Amino acid sequence: MKKNTVLTYVALHLMLMIYSMSGICSKLASKQAFLSPKFILYYGMVIVLLGFYAIAWQQIIKRLPLTTAYANRAVTVIWGAVWGFLIFHEEIRFNKITGIILVVAGVALYALSDGGDDVKKGSSASEESEEAQ
Repeated sequence: MKKNTVLTYVALHLMLMIYSMSGICSKLASKQAFLSPKFILYYGMVIVLLGFYAIAWQQIIKRLPLTTAYANRAVTVIWGAVWGFLIFHEEIRFNKITGIILVVAGVALYALSDGGDDVKKGSSASEESEEAQ
């Protein structure tokens, strides 16, 4: 796998981690009085995080096939469990762990299913467009 592809995957997962934080802000906003300063702050953070996500997502899908990038979005389930445990002190039970393992296994199986053909196709398409310019 090329260094650029690895960096793209790292950027994708960092972006998805940041995207998952919008759920935290949303949950915190729901606990506040409507239109109170804290509600506006948390809701504003949701809008900023989703705006960042929208821009970053467009940059990611320029570099990876959409199906590959979209399959990796499932890791937000993992981040949701992590944030729930760390911030909201929610319990992580057997069912949650099983679900997380299934999500990770599904993403891994998808990534390995084509032997990286999607990544190669995505890379060659972007390389061809760069050569054409």
